[in-house]
Amino acid sequence: MPETAIAVPLERTDARSEPRWVRGLLIGFTILFLTVFIVLPLVIVFAEAFARGAHAYLAALADPEALSAIKLTLIVAVISVGLNLVFGLVAAWAIAKFEFPGKTLLISLVDLPFSVSPVISGLVFVLLFGAQGFLGPWLQDHDIQLLFALPGIALATTFVTFPFVSRALIPLMQEQGTAEEEAALSLGASGLQTFFRVTLPNIKWGLLYGVLLCNARAMGEFGAVSVVSGHIRGETNTMPLLVEILYNEYQFVSAFAIASLLALLALVTLVAKTILERHLDEGQRPSEH
Repeated sequence: MPETAIAVPLERTDARSEPRWVRGLLIGFTILFLTVFIVLPLVIVFAEAFARGAHAYLAALADPEALSAIKLTLIVAVISVGLNLVFGLVAAWAIAKFEFPGKTLLISLVDLPFSVSPVISGLVFVLLFGAQGFLGPWLQDHDIQLLFALPGIALATTFVTFPFVSRALIPLMQEQGTAEEEAALSLGASGLQTFFRVTLPNIKWGLLYGVLLCNARAMGEFGAVSVVSGHIRGETNTMPLLVEILYNEYQFVSAFAIASLLALLALVTLVAKTILERHLDEGQRPSEH
């Protein structure tokens, strides 16, 4: 008997070929979700900040307590980002370029702040460096104050932010491999020359990406800093802590004025993140731009 041809419908292989109403529903839900949880809060922050006009807004930012919080936040961000820049480069270099015993443990330790609550990390520092802590008596005997001062705030912020630089560099350096470094070394370049002329140019966009995220987290950190700062007004309050204090005291214009600076930081971070991701997606070839 002759075989009968049976028409078999082709399977849909293009995910974008869903019915128009399905695509519209998904896009509409996404836009609605982003509007409610991101756009509206930003609009409310700036609306409340300028509720009494630009003069009240500028006066709130010029308040000595606000200036102290802004200054402290910037100092802590510079310290934590600088330390994490060095640590991130060293950790990423070791993990991506070498094989050694304990490598898996090192990767787990790098990711530890992602799995530990910032409040818990702050409490750990209190248990270590507090007056009744493990090292507290020794610190007091040597007149060293870590908690309720700049060192403790910087230490807590550094801890919660140190995965960002290394985690941005590790996959990038693993993908690039070691061929170029080995070629440079075989041609007589020293280790430092290889790093600055070969490795660093190849990873600079990933490095800037990690520094950007690290800085944004450092300036917006609340939990760990709240535990170790002591909330000393005009001395150990960062911008997020001051926002909470002012809001609880019903100083809404001042609270939202400080919050607007953090919101601006988030917007600037978003724009810069998009630009850096474009460079990373295009193969880290800035010379072509």
